[in-house]
Amino acid sequence: MNDPFPPSQWERRFERLVEIVPFVTLAASLAISLATPDQPTGGVLRTLAFTALALAWILGARLLVPAEVRGRRAFVSVHFAGVLATAALLSFHDPIFVIYCISGFFLAANFAPSKWTFAAVAATSCIVYGSTLDWSQATVQLVAFHLAIVAVQTVAIGGGAIAGIRIEDRQRKYRKAVTDLQTALEENADLHAQLLTQAHQAGILDERQRMAREIHDTLAQGLTGIITQLRAAQRVENADTHVELALNLARDSLTEARRSVAALQPHQLENAHLPDAMTTLARNWSQTTGVDLHVEVTGDRVPLSPAIEVTLFRVAQEALANVAKHAGATRAGLTLSYTGTLVLLDIRDDGIGIQDTHDGKGFGLSSMRQRLRGVGGSLEIESTPGEGTAISATVPALQSTPAHRGTPTPGEDAAPAGDTVPAGDTAPALEGNPQ
Repeated sequence: MNDPFPPSQWERRFERLVEIVPFVTLAASLAISLATPDQPTGGVLRTLAFTALALAWILGARLLVPAEVRGRRAFVSVHFAGVLATAALLSFHDPIFVIYCISGFFLAANFAPSKWTFAAVAATSCIVYGSTLDWSQATVQLVAFHLAIVAVQTVAIGGGAIAGIRIEDRQRKYRKAVTDLQTALEENADLHAQLLTQAHQAGILDERQRMAREIHDTLAQGLTGIITQLRAAQRVENADTHVELALNLARDSLTEARRSVAALQPHQLENAHLPDAMTTLARNWSQTTGVDLHVEVTGDRVPLSPAIEVTLFRVAQEALANVAKHAGATRAGLTLSYTGTLVLLDIRDDGIGIQDTHDGKGFGLSSMRQRLRGVGGSLEIESTPGEGTAISATVPALQSTPAHRGTPTPGEDAAPAGDTVPAGDTAPALEGNPQ
C-alpha cells in the first residue's frame, strides 16, 4: 500500500545524515585523539579498543539488523542506549570523543515526535557536559550552570526536532490535500462535460417528444378530420358543407403547425381562459361527431399558468379525439373541477371501452402522460369493455397573473357550469389518430 504522506526530499536527506553522523564523528574523534602527543602508557590501545567496540555497535546495527526492524521503537531505544554508552566510555577516557557524543543529538530525532525525544537529548547533553567537567574542582554554581545549559539545550533541540516533524507532517497533508483537490477538479471537469453532453442530448430528446406530441395533437388529428369530411363529400350530391369543413380543418391545422413549431399555445387559449376554451373545443367536437357531449365546470375558476392550461387543453383534445375514433359512443361528458390546490379534468363516454389491441398504451395516451408529468400531474384510466372509458387528469393549480395575457377575468363570458353542448353547428372538427 502506498504511503499517503510520503517523506519529503529534506526528510530523506536528514535520515541519511542521521545514519552517517556516528561514523563521521567517531572517525574524527579517533583521528584527533591519535594525533594528540603525550599519550599515557597503554592509552592508544584502550582508545582503539573502545573505538572498535563503538564501531562494531553502530556497524552491526546497520548491517545485521533488517531494515523493517530498525524502524521499531524498541530497536531505536536499544541502539541509542548502546551509542550513548560507548560515547560515554570514550569521552571519559578521552574528552576529545565528546565529538562522537554529538551524534546522540541526531539519533534523538528517531524518537520524535514523543517525550522520549527530550529524554534522549537530555541524556546526550549530560554525557557531553559531564565528560568535560573537572569534577574534582566542581562547585555548586558550576554544576547548576551546566544543568541549566542541559535544560535549555534539551528544550531547544528536542522541541525543535518535534516542531520540525510536526511542520513537515502538516506540509505533507497540505500537499496531499492540494493533489486531491486537483484530482477532484479534474474529475468534476470531466463530469461537467458529461452532464453538458447529457443535458444537450436530453434537450434534443425533449424537443423531439414535444414535436411528436404537437404533430399528433394537431396535424394528425386535423388530417384525420379532413379525410373524414372528404369521404363524406364523396357519398353525397351536395358536398359543399363537407368541403367547407375540410377547408376549415386544413386552415386550422396549418395554423396549429406553425404555432407548434414556434412552441406557442393553442389559438383557443389566446383570448380565453381554460373553461371557455374547453367549451369551444367541446362544441366543435360535438357538432362534427354528432356525439352528445355534456360539459361541466365546478369550483371557483382561477386563471392558471399557461403551461397548465395548455396541458389540460391538449389532454382534453386527445381524449375527445380517441372517443371519436375508437369508442363508438353516443354520449360523453367533460368535467373541469377547480378544487383549490388541484385542477381535475374528467372525460368519460359510454362506448366500447379500451380493447386489448390498444391496452391503454398507445401513443396518444403516452403523450397525455408525458404532458401531465411535465407539469407535475398524473393520469388515471378506467375502462370496461362494453361499458365505456373514463379518463381523469390531475394537475396542480398553479395560478397565472393578469400580466401573462390579456384575458377576461375568471367567470367573465364563461360557459355556465353543467352546459350541454348542442350539435348541429358548422364548426371545424378535431378528430384523432389511434391511441
